[in-house]
Amino acid sequence: MKKWNVAVIFVFCALLIAGSVYYVFFFSKKSGAGKGGFPGGFGGFGGGAQNVVSVKTMKASPITLHDYVITNGEISPQTSVDVFPNIGGKIVQVNVSLGSLVRKGETLALVDPSTPGVYYAKSPVTAPISGTITSSPLRQGTTVTGNTPITTIGDVANLQVTASVPERYVASLKTGLNADIVLEAYPDEIFKATVTKVSPVLDAKSRTKEVILNFDTSDSRVQAGMFARVKLWTEDYEGEFAVPSDSIIENGVEKYVFIIKSDNTAEKRIVTTGKSVDDFTQILTGLKEGETVVTEGMRVLSNGAQTKDITSGIIDVDYGTDKKTEAQKDGENLPPKGEH
Repeated sequence: MKKWNVAVIFVFCALLIAGSVYYVFFFSKKSGAGKGGFPGGFGGFGGGAQNVVSVKTMKASPITLHDYVITNGEISPQTSVDVFPNIGGKIVQVNVSLGSLVRKGETLALVDPSTPGVYYAKSPVTAPISGTITSSPLRQGTTVTGNTPITTIGDVANLQVTASVPERYVASLKTGLNADIVLEAYPDEIFKATVTKVSPVLDAKSRTKEVILNFDTSDSRVQAGMFARVKLWTEDYEGEFAVPSDSIIENGVEKYVFIIKSDNTAEKRIVTTGKSVDDFTQILTGLKEGETVVTEGMRVLSNGAQTKDITSGIIDVDYGTDKKTEAQKDGENLPPKGEH
């Protein structure tokens, strides 16, 4: 009898415990309360502490964005002249070599126009300008005509950069544009140049337009024939707010950012965007100067969420869009950028 009573009591206690656990779990879910609501328990009876999201921010302020195009170029003399003989024949004497300095009127080679049975005086080939021999002269014994260039003379004291810009960017081209030049021989140094000529025609085969740039200052380290990386500054976008492109959220219907109000709560703000330059995008409408824009942590925010600003500050930037030609795909020393 006593054993039966003990069994009844045991079953009753087990049912009581099971019912209590069921009540706590089931009722807490229906009540909608979160963790931490009931001290020491699983929630459901207290208000619960609201999560605080750590974010990084910047102040909305007008930022100038500099647009640019990156392409390749080659250093060459501003003045370059091919040298032709006055008459056809065989080159019997060559007086210069690649890199030789010559004066206008100096004899570069002798051409013998004689033919079997007919002898003529040797004809001198003279330099039409003063400068440097920039292409290897034809060798002695070579037969030439009056249309065969024997060599080329260039003024290496005054150099230029010849570059080709893809067709999709030609609308931005004009004389007077500034450029940064990086040379393979001096990858950590920037040489300044200015566009002095834009070709009036587009190359039908390469779909590019040629531009000529002159260096702003001469430098003895720059030599004809060097390969150049050209960063051509095309346009400035001023007077608008700009924020990191990653801070703008798109849902297929609208674009928006989160701002932090004075009470540290987040507010969703629908915006209209403009030009994208490197990692920054213009905000045309939706922001006021001085407002605090979330730049990191915005993906987990919602309206009214409590936040903690861990890196508030104004970001001052000058950025530009990177529009690369095919030649840049193997790497470059100029800053990388996203196309808009």
